[in-house]
Amino acid sequence: MVEEARATMYKKPLDLFKNKELVTICAPMVRYSKLAFRSLVRKYGCDLCFTPMILSECFVQSVKARHSDFTTSKEDRPLVVQFAASKGEDWAEATRLIAPYCDGVDLNCGCPQRWAMAKGYGACLIHKPELVADMIHQTRNTVTDSDFTVSIKIRLHKDYKHTVDFARQMEAAGASFITVHGRTQEQRGDPVCLEAIADIKSALQIPVIANGDIRSMDDAHQIQKITGVNGVMAARGMLENPAMYAGYKTTPLECVKDWVNIALSTGTHFTCFHHHLIYMMEKSLTRAERRYFNVLGSTSGVLTYLTEKYMV
Repeated sequence: MVEEARATMYKKPLDLFKNKELVTICAPMVRYSKLAFRSLVRKYGCDLCFTPMILSECFVQSVKARHSDFTTSKEDRPLVVQFAASKGEDWAEATRLIAPYCDGVDLNCGCPQRWAMAKGYGACLIHKPELVADMIHQTRNTVTDSDFTVSIKIRLHKDYKHTVDFARQMEAAGASFITVHGRTQEQRGDPVCLEAIADIKSALQIPVIANGDIRSMDDAHQIQKITGVNGVMAARGMLENPAMYAGYKTTPLECVKDWVNIALSTGTHFTCFHHHLIYMMEKSLTRAERRYFNVLGSTSGVLTYLTEKYMV
């Protein structure tokens, strides 16, 4: 009963935006933002977590896909499940299936990978406002709970004034909030366009989240100061330092220990377990140490190394 009570004592996304000056969010990351990692970052100040992107069509059609693509727990809240979809019917039905186990769904309108856009997913959707508006409307009507969020994550048009117009249309269609990755689909390492994010925020009444170039709380506060956003979403920054939102400049040893314990207790696959540690320990190891650690091939080898070096 105590565990159940603890699991219900959380703020849902809309409550977070109402009650917190800056909501801290873990981005949807393929292979990485799974349950074990979400459990870790929640220990270090992350207010809201997204799942990795799930293909709505596969999720609807295959029980096997549902079991493999989505895992959660009572403590894994608040949680937003991100879907890739090209049809409103698919996203709405996937939402109907998953709604009892999360607090909102999100539509990926920002993935720039060619395979995604070839299938009608991701960043190509920002050029199809009527379709996305209809998808939001259909999905919003699937869930009667007014606290359940239906959101989108977007990139910028080359002329970001079109992005402002697009965002206004999505707000009118019923979007609960919008996450803006401040780059176009062609840009990769370019600095994010904070002016565009600020203009989108000024144009909307719903919450806006900034994504891109956030690797510390200093970055988060500076971006909020410039743009006025309600929340910040980090990806690479959280991989490198899962304790970022707790104010740590680099991953503390305690966080490494927590990851080892969580990963082992949840049966995390070795590749995922190891890759997270590679990111987390990148700045604490010398080049020679990284070369050695990065090619370790077993859980026992990793644990031996951590024990010898850090007494983990």
